[in-house]
Order: sequence, then C-alpha cells, then structure tokens
Amino acid sequence: MLAKQRQQHILDELGRTGALSVAELVRELDVSRETIRRDLNALAERGLLVTTHGGALSAEHTEPDVDTREASNAAAKRAIGQRAAELIADGTSVVIDSGSTTLAVARALLDRRGLSIYTNDWRIALLLGRRNDNRVVLLGGELSSLEDATFGLDTIQQLRQYHANFAIVGAGGITAEANLTDYSRMAAEVRACMLAAAQTAIVVADHSKFGRVTPVRVANFETARYLVTERAPDKAFRKALAALGPELLVAASQQRP
Repeated sequence: MLAKQRQQHILDELGRTGALSVAELVRELDVSRETIRRDLNALAERGLLVTTHGGALSAEHTEPDVDTREASNAAAKRAIGQRAAELIADGTSVVIDSGSTTLAVARALLDRRGLSIYTNDWRIALLLGRRNDNRVVLLGGELSSLEDATFGLDTIQQLRQYHANFAIVGAGGITAEANLTDYSRMAAEVRACMLAAAQTAIVVADHSKFGRVTPVRVANFETARYLVTERAPDKAFRKALAALGPELLVAASQQRP
C-alpha cells in the first residue's frame, strides 16, 4: 500500500471512530510503527488530525455522535450488553453511563424488575422508566451536543449524593497500559464519579477501544470489578489489566440472523 493510500485509510477511520492508536494501525496496515508515525506526522502537518501519545485524534477533537457509534460494532455491543446484564439482579440499584454500549446494556435489562436507575442518558431513562416497577433518576446537567445526555458540574454534584449496587460505565479508549480515557475533561470526571459511586463497577468496551488513546484519563478504573468486552485483547494488555485489578469478562459476539 502506498503512503497516500495508507493516509487516506487513516483519515477514513478517524472520520468513523474519532480516534486511532498506532498499535491498531500497525495491525491493520501491516507496516512498522515508524511508518505509521511518519504518516500521522505528515497528516498532522496538514492539519488533518492531531497526534497524541500512542495515536491520533480527528482534527475536530470530538467523539462521533451516538447514532454513529451505535451503528459501529453493533453485534459486539449487543453481546457485551447481554453479558453485563447477567451480573445485575432484580431489585438492585444501578448507575448507567451515557453511550452506545451502555445503551446496549440497558436494552438487555428490559426484563429486570424493581431496579433503581441513576443515569445521565435520556434514552436510557425513557427505556427503563415507567416499566416493571423500576425507579429512574435522570441526572441533571448541561445537554450534550453529541448525544441525549447531560454532563457538567451539576451532574457530578448529583452523582455524589448516591451510592449504588452497580455502575455501568463506557470508555472513550483504553490504552495499551490499561488506562481508561475519554474525549473531554467533563465526561471523564462524570465517569470517574460513576465508578466511585458503586459497590460493583463494570466498564463496558468493545475490542476497538483497546489500545486507543483519547485525551483525558479517567480516574478510578482500578476500582472497577469487571471489564466486559466481546473479544479478548492481546497478552500484554491482559497482563496490564490484571496488574490494575479489573477482571476481564469476554462475551461471544453474535450476528443478527
């Protein structure tokens, strides 16, 4: 593949996902890390992307909108949703983060009864509210421009008033060193508070998030009990995750018939 073709592939993938890691580009394009770094630097000089430690971000510095993310790796997210939902019994309290993968978990919880749900995602609140004797608290804050969810200091302040049996938290990326990351400081703060608010915190992320570096590190990942995904990461990542603490749960991805 010529440099021009590689670079166009990089831009196409950034347009779809918002962020890429050097490691995943090396695997996809079967070239050296040095070649990928040269390609990224060339594109950065033209203002077409922003390089980060270990990867690159789209020039817009933003995460794709929730509808785009929901369509990406949809079968994987359904499998993750089912596996995470298996951990949650009737009558328990659950903090649920906004996002496409957490929405898949919420859909898998439709048959549960008597749940107490705390969420900043309007779609999740409407999905699980007014059914099966569930109680839903919609967290306040500033409405996001990318999804039907709230973020901000008001969201964080309200979260700090609650303690739940479980938290379901998404990921912008998880670095090769097993650091949980996000696209914005405020989203990272909200997710860190969610992890701290639960007796059992569960992070949900499909395999495309492994090795991805997004700008802001999310605190409290080491307090999570589980990381649920649909495809086992490589040995080095599993070792880093084991050293951090969360247990890896792998759900088999299922395609729709």
